[in-house]
Amino acid sequence: MKTTRTTRSRLAETDFSRLEFGTVFSDHMVMMDYADGAWCEPEIVPFGPMPLSPALTTLHYAQAVFEGLKAFRRADGSVAVFRPEKHYERWERSCRRLCIPPIPRDVFIGCIRELVALDRDWVPAQRGCSLYIRPFVFATDNYIGLRVSATYRFMVIASPVGMYYKEGLNPVRLITPGEYVRAAKGGLGAAKTPANYAASLLPGEEAKKHGYTQVLWLDGVEQRYVEEVGTMNMFFVIGGDVVTPALEGTILSGVTRDTVLALARGWGMRTVERRVAIDEVMDGAASGLLSEAFGTGTAAVISPVGEIRHGENVAVINGNRIGPVARRMYEEITGIQYGEKPDPAGWCVSV
Repeated sequence: MKTTRTTRSRLAETDFSRLEFGTVFSDHMVMMDYADGAWCEPEIVPFGPMPLSPALTTLHYAQAVFEGLKAFRRADGSVAVFRPEKHYERWERSCRRLCIPPIPRDVFIGCIRELVALDRDWVPAQRGCSLYIRPFVFATDNYIGLRVSATYRFMVIASPVGMYYKEGLNPVRLITPGEYVRAAKGGLGAAKTPANYAASLLPGEEAKKHGYTQVLWLDGVEQRYVEEVGTMNMFFVIGGDVVTPALEGTILSGVTRDTVLALARGWGMRTVERRVAIDEVMDGAASGLLSEAFGTGTAAVISPVGEIRHGENVAVINGNRIGPVARRMYEEITGIQYGEKPDPAGWCVSV
């Protein structure tokens, strides 16, 4: 892969003790263009701005896809990326939904590994921090008629990050969306595309004004069944079962979601993927049948939920404390990521 190194690293200017999420970027980025029916060779160049036409079709019609995964500084000082193969699977499905030509698996993962290897000094050493990796692809035709683009650009950038939520492992507060709808079957709910997230911005801002961390989305037809949070899949511990909404085309198939299900099954827990009514959640929290709720995602890993508001009703879950299942999941997943625990499934790919 052709590599042009930066002549001035920003590493020494970066305060790794005060990392926020997604505000600082490493020295380099990957670029690869698609034209004349084929992907060109990828290259690594210094991180920086790009010239874009105001007629860029992505700015008008959002034909784009992105992913998010992480690299970790492990206990022995080595660096590894967590589950890139699983992220590629979701990437490929999302690109197919947005009519974007596929990138071969080995090229996708190879670009990530090469960038992380070059910028490995940007992988934080502190526990709780990581290098967040953002692959993305967007249409590059300069044309404002509605059509599938003939050209694309694939890129990978990286950002050293701390905790996603300011609450850390303290429980977050969620609120259902009221009149708003995020996704419906047949739409973009299962694709990791910018338009999927744009719909959540206004409800998310309104939730924050009322003191809530995020919106707990309900289905778009009956507004009765729990789907996901804007940045996380949802799990509930109900009667001892680990329950999560089924993948029915309206929510993202989270990689951390898949990790939690695999771990729970390996521990002998009963896992259930099904529709979960919001009334079941509220009633279960009141009766004690629902003992825990937590979100899962690459950014936050595990985020316990201490309170859910639905209309005028408020459910406090597990006394607004993190529960034993959520804590065990967080410790196990992060232990594997940081090389402190065995990785029998081979989820960590060394760089």
